[in-house]
Amino acid sequence: MFSTAFLDIPPLQTAHGSLHLPGSKSISNRVLLLAALSHGTTTVHDLLASDDTRVMLDALRQLGCTVEEDGAPLRITGLGGRTPTSPTELFLGNAGTAMRPLAAALALLGGEYRLSGVARMHERPIGDLVDALRQLGCQIEYLGNAGYPPLRIAQAASVPALSLAAPIRVRGDVSSQFLTALLMALPLAATRQDVVIEVVGELISRPYIAITLHLLARFGIAVANDNWQHFTIPAGSRYQSPGSVHVESDASSASYFIALGAIAESAGGQNGIKIMGVGLDSIQGDIRFVDAARAMGAQISGGPHWLQVARGAWPLKAIELDCNHIPDAAMTLAVMALYADGTTTLRNIASWRVKETDRLAAMACELRKLGATVEEGADYLRITPPTTPADWRAASIRTYDDHRIAMCFSLAAFNPAGLPVRIEDPQCVAKTFPDYFEALFSVVHTPPAAIPVICIDGPTASGKGTVAETLAQQLGYAFLDSGSLYRIAALAAVRAGLPIDAGHESAIAALAGALDVRFENHRVWLAGDDVTAAIRTEEAGMNASRVSALPAVRQALVGLQHSFQRLPGLVADGRDMGTVIFPQAPLKVYLTASAECRAERRHKQLISKGISIKIADLRADLEARDARDMSRSAAPLKQAQDAVPLDSSSLSVEQTVQLVSHLWQQRQPFAPGAQGDKGA
Repeated sequence: MFSTAFLDIPPLQTAHGSLHLPGSKSISNRVLLLAALSHGTTTVHDLLASDDTRVMLDALRQLGCTVEEDGAPLRITGLGGRTPTSPTELFLGNAGTAMRPLAAALALLGGEYRLSGVARMHERPIGDLVDALRQLGCQIEYLGNAGYPPLRIAQAASVPALSLAAPIRVRGDVSSQFLTALLMALPLAATRQDVVIEVVGELISRPYIAITLHLLARFGIAVANDNWQHFTIPAGSRYQSPGSVHVESDASSASYFIALGAIAESAGGQNGIKIMGVGLDSIQGDIRFVDAARAMGAQISGGPHWLQVARGAWPLKAIELDCNHIPDAAMTLAVMALYADGTTTLRNIASWRVKETDRLAAMACELRKLGATVEEGADYLRITPPTTPADWRAASIRTYDDHRIAMCFSLAAFNPAGLPVRIEDPQCVAKTFPDYFEALFSVVHTPPAAIPVICIDGPTASGKGTVAETLAQQLGYAFLDSGSLYRIAALAAVRAGLPIDAGHESAIAALAGALDVRFENHRVWLAGDDVTAAIRTEEAGMNASRVSALPAVRQALVGLQHSFQRLPGLVADGRDMGTVIFPQAPLKVYLTASAECRAERRHKQLISKGISIKIADLRADLEARDARDMSRSAAPLKQAQDAVPLDSSSLSVEQTVQLVSHLWQQRQPFAPGAQGDKGA
């Protein structure tokens, strides 16, 4: 997962390939709670691993459920009629799918609980659910603002006598989660008589209620649905584990890749994007996003557990749509509208205002940053795309700690102006899809020239490797330690039983060009094996010198280095990154330090490892190596003509990284005063 402060996505062009999406959040948290309320043990396959499911699992453990997740699948043993552990304080983050159903269930189980979350959760309404529970006689208090969490369920002795003779009334026009919470909790009260829920007003987001009813049936509760206005839970209802449950891939998450297939040109003769894990027969309402995407021009086929999506009409067709049936996925249509041939209107989306943020206002604001004309109403958005490519803007998208905004706006990187898009706080996708950006980059493509590279060259012990790796982590870019490649190639040859000599040059070159190398967290990985220590021995150094004398191996390693230039970008360090390997890199830094300073730094490193050596000897060795590197016939150490010289003699690593980062930000269109800030 990208844990950077922001993620810059370069302009994207094409897409092809297949991917398997994570499990549905809506299904995952419902299944977890139903399993917790049941008799027996439930094995849950393909559960979504996300922030929302984590807080639900943590809460269930605190309440006394047994959760076994030492590998997949997860197993949960329910309370089976037992009273949960009480008193208990539950922190539920910003997970409405945990806060609302848990509040209802605990109110009917008895005990004393405090339910809280992040600041935004305390701004998300829960009053209609609390009012419905109070109708029954449940004792619930607001600990902050009336109508909002945090809550205190104050039934330490037991559940009071419940008023079940009249239907329990709940509003349906604010959030379907209120009705879902009651549907999952009230079977606990339907031991001797039917329990009826009456929806007041129009029920929004009916497809989410359909998911709830389907899962209730899996756990033994057959709810009668009278035209979505009255729901009857039969007397004698009792939760029973079905034994095993499979969680479908998330249809809302699929919407981003359906949109991707509709927007991007296919690459490599492939027919768009294949999405695995969810199909046309999904129980999730958001699968109807397929119909909306088709209306805009996408070509979509599918089966029970897969979808195939490719670009059809281009530009996309503008549509006018009532989005009550796909409230979450409809956000993706708002970004697809940027690629349409006219004005798109999305109606009946007032529920956006009570989600993780006020999504109506947020989407309107961020769409305008990109150059769109947007009209925001109480329950609608009207979006007119930029008139020409010249009217698009490079924008820094504020995500409001909302996972869906981050994922939606990544699709703006396909803009016809070829402009990058910055996603602020990209780790917010952890709420439902922690590896979203990795999944995106696995199926999208752009010319290498569009993938940014930062080159940091310099003499030995100048600190270039540490600076480059730290900067790569900050930006979420790949990292290339070119100086290690010859050592890695030599180690691979030795492990393959190849003598390092001219007679085996071709075989070693073939091996070197196909090395599976990763540089992560200050470690070096070769084919999944940590070789950090193995390549730093004296023998490894001598073997590296012999390998570097083989021209075919050197050429193979040039190709290998080019392969590190992948989305979203690369930071490469060495002595010829900017002069030979990536001469077109948009930023080249030549990092130096005095011989005295470099000798002192190296001395501290060696002393920390228990190696005793004189600083004077280290300095002499470094100066001799500088002379050798500068006089090499192939790829000598020298400053590229367009490189920025930076002397780090008096700077800490943090200060040096900050300076290089500043140089990079100055070159971005998101810098203060740049094009992307107009109208933001």
